[in-house]
Amino acid sequence: MSRYDTTNAVGSAGGPSAGGDSGSQPGGFFPALARFVVGNPWKVIAAWIVVAIAVIATAPALPTTTNESSFLPSSYESIRASTLQSQAFPQQGHVTADAAIIVFSRPDGGPLTPANSAAVAQVAAELNARHIPNILAVTAGQASGNKLVQTASVAMDNSVVNNGSGTAANNAVKALRADIKPLVTGTGLHEGVTGAAAEQLDSTQSGNKALAIVGAATFLLILVLLLIIFRSPLIAIMPLVLIGLAYEVATGLISDVNQALNLNSTSSDSTILLVVLFGIGTDYFLFLMFRYRERLRLGDDKKEAMVQSVTRIGEVIASAACVVIAAFLALTLSSLSIFRSLGPTLAIAVAVTLIAALTLIPAVVSLIGTAVFWPSKAWQREPRGARFAAIGGALGRRPAVFAAVSGLVLIVLAIGSLSLRPTFDLSSAGIPSTAESMTALTTLEKGFPPGETDPTLVYLHATSGTLTAADVTSFDGKLKSMPGVGLVAAPVTSKDGATAQFSVFLTQNPESTAAVNLVKGQLRPAAHAAAPAGTFALVGGTTAVFADIQQALNRDYSVVFPVAAVIILLILGLLLRSLVAPWYLMLSVGLGFAATLGATVLVFQNLAGQAGLVFILPMYMYLFVVALGTDYNILMIARLREQMREGMSPRQAAAHALSHAGPAIASAGLILAGTFASLTLAGNQVLTQVGFAVSCGIALAAFVMAMFFAPSLTALIGRHAWWPGRAGR
Repeated sequence: MSRYDTTNAVGSAGGPSAGGDSGSQPGGFFPALARFVVGNPWKVIAAWIVVAIAVIATAPALPTTTNESSFLPSSYESIRASTLQSQAFPQQGHVTADAAIIVFSRPDGGPLTPANSAAVAQVAAELNARHIPNILAVTAGQASGNKLVQTASVAMDNSVVNNGSGTAANNAVKALRADIKPLVTGTGLHEGVTGAAAEQLDSTQSGNKALAIVGAATFLLILVLLLIIFRSPLIAIMPLVLIGLAYEVATGLISDVNQALNLNSTSSDSTILLVVLFGIGTDYFLFLMFRYRERLRLGDDKKEAMVQSVTRIGEVIASAACVVIAAFLALTLSSLSIFRSLGPTLAIAVAVTLIAALTLIPAVVSLIGTAVFWPSKAWQREPRGARFAAIGGALGRRPAVFAAVSGLVLIVLAIGSLSLRPTFDLSSAGIPSTAESMTALTTLEKGFPPGETDPTLVYLHATSGTLTAADVTSFDGKLKSMPGVGLVAAPVTSKDGATAQFSVFLTQNPESTAAVNLVKGQLRPAAHAAAPAGTFALVGGTTAVFADIQQALNRDYSVVFPVAAVIILLILGLLLRSLVAPWYLMLSVGLGFAATLGATVLVFQNLAGQAGLVFILPMYMYLFVVALGTDYNILMIARLREQMREGMSPRQAAAHALSHAGPAIASAGLILAGTFASLTLAGNQVLTQVGFAVSCGIALAAFVMAMFFAPSLTALIGRHAWWPGRAGR
């Protein structure tokens, strides 16, 4: 028997251990599953292939959107304003007048001449004559006051810009950009296309490019690290193939569910899905292979070794996956559709990965046997494990020191989260600064104040009858005097006279945090108060949408986080058979979340000098740091409990658990953190921040919380940590 494994009182027979490990009971679910899979490997593999072909062949394309207003429910003011617009101004409700904006300037940066302006009008007329599909009209505008910029607005049907997969709008912008190039040649003008539809196209193309870059980086990282860990090319390639099959099945199922429930995803979701599935899948593969190698060293044959591996580690993997799935499904309580759709998406991916880890991977490995480690012979002998054994021994002797130091590291980093500043431009944050829509927007702002590129729309509506001229004039005058308002365009009254629309140009960039705070804290309350008797005011537009999204997120944090925490506590309690351990494990994960947020604020706001973090980042961090970080705690504490059941003292069990589970957690944490770090190569702000934050959080979860903080606390609390379970007796 290995000096590193005092848990095995079973041998190759597979009977119950002395500690009464439920995973070893012959009548349990996991032993039965293990023996079925190992006894029928070809049937399991064939079933996977048949299911994969059926799902992939019938799945529709994954629908996506970049329209932030589509994320909000109808109860929010910006959506009510949009609904009022479509009712009062149906010609506007069906047409997006500035779905795209063509920005003209001189290559030398000089002022536009009358000949240049005439050329702009001619280009717009010729584009109109071409009748580009899904483009309703191209209208030349006036030159800016400083003559540096002139625009032409491109009108499209609202349903083309804001709904569905965006393919029609993307194709329209592609055709527009292609057609305009030869028309501008020889005019002395430089052009670029920006606006919502153009940003949607650039975001989609950026997402596709990011998916390719991140996919290549993820595969290479997994391949190299597994080669280093196991020194076997077959083990390095196996998860890429097997998890790749699971990825295709999961993507097909997700597309089916999204279509059935009419859910949309953002252009970044496919990239995040790939990283999550391959990262988690490789983690589960590692947990299984480390235990498989351990069983072979104890003398089991190749099939019995896999049966015992699935029996012993199956419950841990299943519990870890259930924690992640529960955390993801809690997002269905979100008021934002971006998270309501992302939750089931990732939950399906993890569920498919779990099934693959417990069926497909054991079936394939049981067929290959010890040849899976070829050409390495290291699997035949127990490693000395001096480094992890030494760290484990030190932790067992001085758990208070390890708990204090690791806790202090987390607390110091967590302090940085107090200075978090959110930014709200989700669409442009997901686009590289070199994309045409971004460079054209920069040029546009040289000639027009920031607010003029995207006005805030204020509506005054009579509760009964029609608005009077005095109502409109009075409200218009009050709007112009409100803080942060630079200009108010002449109001437009609906045909029935019940609604007036005011285009308000803010002095702040409409997508900035300052503009969002202005609309939320000053403009909206002032507009509501300024509405004459018998009327009410609604504030809409992009900035108002961001203000409502912030409000919705605050609501979601107060609902989703507590619900997920309760579910995770219940799962941990069932796994550990304890009412005590789940509480301090959740405390450690919560502290890790705050530390991760603080580290991200430090890097991007303080060191990189960015305006703030993308507003959805804390929710993504919750998804991955809280949910995935709990996996490593589960693996470590489950092993520690196993050792205590075998009669070890709490400190001995902590030392042994770290020396034995430490290599698996370190390897899995390194791979998972590395796969998320590959998101920083995507080239846009959203994925860069998400990649850094999650990889940092995973590293903290694996190398601080799971290795030091949780086991040292368990060693200090002693057998009381397992009350009222058997391990505490």
